[in-house]
Amino acid sequence: MSDFLQLTGKTYLVQGVANKKSVAWFIAKSLEAHGARVIYAVRSEARKKSLESLLADRPVFICDVEEEGTVERLATEVAAAGFAPLHGLVHSLAFANYSDGFKTFAETNRKDFLQATAISAFSLVEMARAFKPHLARNASVVTIGISSLLVTPDNYGYMGPIKAALDSCTRFLAKSFSGDSEVRFNVVGSGPLKTSASAGIPGYLESYLFAEKLTLRKRALDTQEVANVALFLLSERSSGINGTTLVVDAGLGANYFDKEVIRLAMRPEAPPSAVQVSSAKGQVSK
Repeated sequence: MSDFLQLTGKTYLVQGVANKKSVAWFIAKSLEAHGARVIYAVRSEARKKSLESLLADRPVFICDVEEEGTVERLATEVAAAGFAPLHGLVHSLAFANYSDGFKTFAETNRKDFLQATAISAFSLVEMARAFKPHLARNASVVTIGISSLLVTPDNYGYMGPIKAALDSCTRFLAKSFSGDSEVRFNVVGSGPLKTSASAGIPGYLESYLFAEKLTLRKRALDTQEVANVALFLLSERSSGINGTTLVVDAGLGANYFDKEVIRLAMRPEAPPSAVQVSSAKGQVSK
């Protein structure tokens, strides 16, 4: 079958394109490549202007989810422009304020935490509620999360708990909508990616390179690989998946005890050939 995903002719709203490195952009251009019609929502007029060359001739709406009421206005504008019903929504939004420098999680202040929660997690709830009247009965809503909610990276700060909130909101939305629709809500749990947003995380490059060493293939995750999974979840081919997080991490989460990483951590001064393990005595000799 040539059109396995059956996305041709369907309409999707993608929110969160910041530049050509954005996960949202990779998803959007992949949808378009499969024959779907994509409409875009960006944060501000300034962002819209910066994306003129990238989103030329495409419908672009303004929606700053931090401002109360803007999501409802977006839904009204999209419907009035004749883009309903929508067959899916892509929520790819995240924000953390590191303008005062990075602090430990215990030092997180209320204002920053609530702002990041409103933008990164609760905005999904607002989008779902506002667009519910304009969604196809079996529409799919996909958001971008992280591959593990159990790890506690020092440089991720309060975004870990907020991503956990996003994950939980997705499951509760799936349950809420199940009473009168077949709209599905799922998360793509992405491993570390090389995006402009991630570049703003203190010490991210080191974390990214470390994560690459832990992947089973020893090659970092590509943004297109995340987009591919999102496309599957947005299609009817994933009709049996709801309230779920699909992890895309190239095996990172299953490879904490990689022998090369262990060697580098325990004996970084010794080349691989100089370290011999005696299985009989359970000793390490040089």
